This record gives sequence, C-alpha cells and structure tokens, in this order.
Amino acid sequence: MHCPFCGHSETKVIDSRLAGEGRQIRRRRECLECTERFTTFETAELLLPTVVKSDRSREPFDESKLLAGMERALEKRPVSRDAIEAAVASICHKLRSLGEREIASRSVGDMVMEELRHLDEVGYVRFASVYRSFQDIEAFRTEIDQLRRHRRRREPSKDQLPLLPGVEPGDKTK
Repeated sequence: MHCPFCGHSETKVIDSRLAGEGRQIRRRRECLECTERFTTFETAELLLPTVVKSDRSREPFDESKLLAGMERALEKRPVSRDAIEAAVASICHKLRSLGEREIASRSVGDMVMEELRHLDEVGYVRFASVYRSFQDIEAFRTEIDQLRRHRRRREPSKDQLPLLPGVEPGDKTK
C-alpha cells in the first residue's frame, strides 16, 4: 500500500477491525517514511455475471441499475429502502451462487419480478408492464389475474396494501 501523503511503498498496519456490517475490514496504517496515518478499507471482490441482452449485446451487471429499476417500480409505495436493498442483495446473491459467467437479461428480470411480487403487488405490476411491454389493458388484466392465482397458493404478506380498492390481500372471495 502506497502512502497517500508521500508515496512511499511501505506502510504498517496499526489496527484492523470489521466494518460495514462485517463485509469490510478497516485498517489503520502508518507510513514508515513520513509517519502519517491513514485508513483503508478492504472488501472481497465478488464478480457478478455479464448480462446478455435480448439483442445479444453484453454489458457488465450493474447493481445500481437494478436498484434504480426497483425503486422506480416502488416509487410512492410503502416499501422501505432497507427492504428494497435486501431484495437487491438477494438477487445479487442468487446471481453469484449460479456460478455462471453470463446470464440472460430475461433471467435477471424474472428474479426482479419474483422479489417484487413479495414486496409489493402494485410495484410488481408496474415493473411487469414495462418488462413485458404491455400494449393494452388486457395485458394488465391477465397479469393481475395471474398475481391473484399466485396469491391464493401462498399466505399473503400482511404488510402489503391491496392491489385493488376493496380487495384485501389474501381475500379469496373476490
């Protein structure tokens, strides 16, 4: 590690501790030449797969782009930033655990849809309308019907607001 003050190549570690909820190591260092002290952070470099888009172009996976897309779908919805970040972390974990070097953008979109289905049904439909390029109201109706069928198969989250007024999450009578 080069000293940021004098550029000398030798430094010593004075103190190390965990930081960033255990995902980083914070190291306090001292330059052996000028004796200035500075802090560095060490994180594991975990590679995510390259995303293969529908036109066969490739681009590196961008976690900030994923977060922005999910935030857009959940804009003005009662979903906390922490819940959105946890969903993004879950998707990134799934992508890393696949062990693939490349992944189709459609697969990433499907993972986003699954996370949104659990977070907020309105956000899910918003995302689906762009992701699946809905052309008319029937496409919305079809997606909402599928969402209702899926909801009947599982216990709905009590934290979610109803998709339609007068229809409570988990209401099987309508």
